[in-house]
Amino acid sequence: MNRILAHLFARCLTLGILVALALTACAAPPPSTPTSATQPAAPKTAASPAASGEPLKIGATLPLTGAFAETGKWVEKGYRYWAEELNSKGGLLGRKVELTIYDDGSSAEKAVNLLERAITVDKVDLVAGGYPGTSAAAQMPLAERFKKVYVSMGGHMASFKQGYKYSFGGPPLMGQWWYEGIWQWLATVPADQRPKKAAAITMNNPIGLAVKDSMYDGLKRLGIELVVDEMYDLPLADAAPLVAKAKASGAELFLANGSFADGVQTIRALKTLDYNPKIVIQGIGTLVPGWTTELGDDGNYVFSGTAMHDKLPFPGVADLNKVAKEKFNLPSAPQYFLFGYAWMETLQKGVEGARSLDQDVIANYLRTHEIDTIGGKFKFDERGLPAPYSYATQVINGRPELIWPGAVKTTNPVYPKPAWKK
Repeated sequence: MNRILAHLFARCLTLGILVALALTACAAPPPSTPTSATQPAAPKTAASPAASGEPLKIGATLPLTGAFAETGKWVEKGYRYWAEELNSKGGLLGRKVELTIYDDGSSAEKAVNLLERAITVDKVDLVAGGYPGTSAAAQMPLAERFKKVYVSMGGHMASFKQGYKYSFGGPPLMGQWWYEGIWQWLATVPADQRPKKAAAITMNNPIGLAVKDSMYDGLKRLGIELVVDEMYDLPLADAAPLVAKAKASGAELFLANGSFADGVQTIRALKTLDYNPKIVIQGIGTLVPGWTTELGDDGNYVFSGTAMHDKLPFPGVADLNKVAKEKFNLPSAPQYFLFGYAWMETLQKGVEGARSLDQDVIANYLRTHEIDTIGGKFKFDERGLPAPYSYATQVINGRPELIWPGAVKTTNPVYPKPAWKK
């Protein structure tokens, strides 16, 4: 993580010890410094990769159709622009890169089968990470079996507790960290102005369950009672009954621990039922352009968490915002475009640092060096994770703005949420 953010979080932890409401889980990484390491070993292959002249093949699967396609397509765009930019500069190890990205239809089973095809049939040199966490969690054991370095969001914390050697989250999308920035901000709100009761609806899959861990931890620390805690299967048939139950409970904080499509449906149900909690928190979905396209002004004031944002002060982010304007006619780079680019950039840094396609050498390099990316500086631990962190966002005027921590915030949050416009 960058040193500015580390310094701010250290101050946050000190403050939390002094006040009655201690933020004992303040998720700030300490300042990181490059780790000295021995020179990486030379490639095991007899011929230099640069001498072959053949394309360097990279295989991946992404959800280009199905429930997670809205975000998956932006990850793909991030992958493809990374390759386009890299090839314009001479490629990787002196070879042009060639991407093969299969559509897994948002199915973790298909994601595994298609990635295995890329490895065993297409004979790819490298693999790129899958999305979302359900697919990443299913693919990580496959990457271990075939000894392929795998950089992705990961499958949340459980997938990084398996002792994998080749898997890295650079950056991870860690459900267990997802709302940490929101809880840290909410702790700064005077206690008598905070919500007293919360209601939550959660998609019944590993992503939703991971986000619930962050929810439980934060609500407990802030002393907010969880009065409704409902699960639902995807696709969500009708959000109205769940929202009605939350409204009837009198909860002033509403959490929709879901994805894009069910999140859109839930916001519409909140408005239809005229439910006006002080805070609305959405798990996934507010960070893609489609959120405002689908909901217009109704999508405003919704909080979420992220590990990436188009206004972070890291080298390369501003350049990608320009790319988004030129290629996609958007005011800035969508977050999942940035995620995709960052995952490929992390893999690239490992290969370039190792000066080899030897997967063991690449994995060792990533574990022993600090990696500088558009997501910040990462130093991976034995699990393949950087130190814990999360940024809090809120959609304001159709844009997901950074509202916490103060060192990177782009605007002040709107609290409490305004009533629905009729």
